Amino acid sequence: MDDLLIVIALVFLAATLGIYGVYWVFALNRREQKVINRRLELSKGIASQSEVLNALRQERGFSNLNSPLLQRLSDWLTQTGLSVQRKTLGLAFLFLFLILALALSTYLGFGLASLALALIAAAAIMFLFLNFRRRRRILEFSEQLPDAVDIITRGVRVGLPFPSAVALVAREMPDPVGTEFGMLGDEISFGQDLSSALDNLYRRVGQDDLLFLTVAVTIQTQTGGNLGEILSRLSKLMRSRATMRLKVNSLSAEGRLSAIVLSALPFGLFFIVNYISPKYYGDIRGNGLVEPLVYLALFMLAIGNVIMYRMVHFKY
Repeated sequence: MDDLLIVIALVFLAATLGIYGVYWVFALNRREQKVINRRLELSKGIASQSEVLNALRQERGFSNLNSPLLQRLSDWLTQTGLSVQRKTLGLAFLFLFLILALALSTYLGFGLASLALALIAAAAIMFLFLNFRRRRRILEFSEQLPDAVDIITRGVRVGLPFPSAVALVAREMPDPVGTEFGMLGDEISFGQDLSSALDNLYRRVGQDDLLFLTVAVTIQTQTGGNLGEILSRLSKLMRSRATMRLKVNSLSAEGRLSAIVLSALPFGLFFIVNYISPKYYGDIRGNGLVEPLVYLALFMLAIGNVIMYRMVHFKY
């Protein structure tokens, strides 16, 4: 009877956390996606540009931390573009862990093995979801970046200073480029040096081509030169890299799909066999070698995934 009450309480807690997590992760994000440019939307209700900048930083969770590891993790979460608070992500992770622990306990029994597998699976699901959002946002930014550089180039050529040309991008381009370049322009206007503002832009976005923009503008401000011509050549370089990126993705698509199938096949076979014949694994579940072999299989699967990932993802 006590075990039944514990299970009921865990299910109720998991359902409550799930509803809360789904509301914050999907409902609010969907509402924000309707806004073409988040910075311009905030500017309608907030008169001060400094308050708009602070509000955007708080939404994105952009901060400076002393620990390099925590700083990289914070920047990585910022690059996903989600305005969900850190505690909401923690609740979503706890909800996934409880659901997976209950599901695995029905097959493996309540024990260390089911809890460890649930913890690993929940962490993997959260990582894959956040990494998907980050990659999709960087891809959207990559598609818009050459056009943004072209706008800056035309502004510089007609005599506008670089911050004013950046402000044109913030007004004319949709998100994610519009808001990010708007924050860049605000930081420069409030007295931050150009190099630091560009570094912050790269930290918030994580797109590799921004390093070229940072180096080009920083060198030009220190040594002089025709900034319009430099940015024009940089725009052509970015478009060439985008073309190469599409070619690499098409050539490596078969390898990525094979990696996904090979990774999911053991788990799929296990659940299918267990569904068709629930007693098929019954004779060996109590054997002491089952848990070590399961851990060994998961370890080898992880190594195989790392190798396959390195085979189909490389720098270019």
